Amino acid sequence: MTAPSPAYTRATRLPDLLRQRIVVLDGAMGTMIQRYKLTEADFRGERLRDHGKDLKGNNDLLVLTRPDVIREIHSQYLAAGADIIESNTFGATSVAQEDYDLGALAYEMNVAAAQLARACCDQFSTVDKPRFVAGALGPTPRTASISPDVNDPGARNTSFDALRAAYYEQAKGLLDGGCDLFLVETIFDTLNAKAAIFALDELMEDTGERLPVIISGTVTDASGRILSGQTVGAFWNSVRHAKPIAVGLNCALGATLMRPYIEELSRIAGDTFISCYPNAGLPNPMSDTGFDETPEITGALVEEFAKAGFLNIAGGCCGTTPDHIRAIAERVGQYRPRCQHGQTFSSLIAADATATATA
Repeated sequence: MTAPSPAYTRATRLPDLLRQRIVVLDGAMGTMIQRYKLTEADFRGERLRDHGKDLKGNNDLLVLTRPDVIREIHSQYLAAGADIIESNTFGATSVAQEDYDLGALAYEMNVAAAQLARACCDQFSTVDKPRFVAGALGPTPRTASISPDVNDPGARNTSFDALRAAYYEQAKGLLDGGCDLFLVETIFDTLNAKAAIFALDELMEDTGERLPVIISGTVTDASGRILSGQTVGAFWNSVRHAKPIAVGLNCALGATLMRPYIEELSRIAGDTFISCYPNAGLPNPMSDTGFDETPEITGALVEEFAKAGFLNIAGGCCGTTPDHIRAIAERVGQYRPRCQHGQTFSSLIAADATATATA
């Protein structure tokens, strides 16, 4: 018997929406930022004009130095049909920002990022189509399980406690900035994810807030394992104690190669919802987005997942744009969402008018 859902203090409508229809997540932030061809001066702004390290490529910093760019990207995804947009905080932990000597700005970045996304969601939300801010917690550039030195298997460049503290600070900023839920994403090391989960539990206990949490892993190659070695099934069993509102896969392989793994997760994670937001195929430096698939191709592949009954949340990762998200939203909108307890709809079933009207 499935345990009752937590009494969420934010995003209270989200569980019902996930039962009524497939909810759409936004696409890539980095892909869109590249289109602006920003310079070092854009990343620095006036505030960091004399900073001692190069900052170009530190996309998380743009919430402070070019918030207009981030606001415009969020708005494009919302206009394309996204129900959930991610805060621009994939690398906004003190651990990741240490590479730029900006660890002290991590909390401020997360507050600002959540506020930007919150304002955009509030602008686009309606009674029939509420929009939600997912506070994004990325994996950090360090791993708690894998040695950075091939000659010393026991070496580590971080610790569980250091990651937990960094994630707590990030999550506190996101919460204070107004996020509706948390998204622990692109997990390549389950121990890093466990540090994030621990920090979220600690924060919610400290504040009395209870937000939905989505956990999304990344299968790194055709072996079907994440980088730290776990299969999809082992990964799920390692994080299911967190009682996430959804578990899923993102990034890495693109939808074609991801299919058997999202199918397996849909089968074994019967007591939660399923999310999937793949890359736009495999990398292709000759493409405008850096990836192979057009919106029509990605949309058709994700539609097949919906038709097979695997999905509750669908979106895009690297190489996807508002056009990709629009295509996904249009295609998955005609299918019912996957049911919990492992039940699926394996044939084409249009979502009925009542569910659409109450979504």
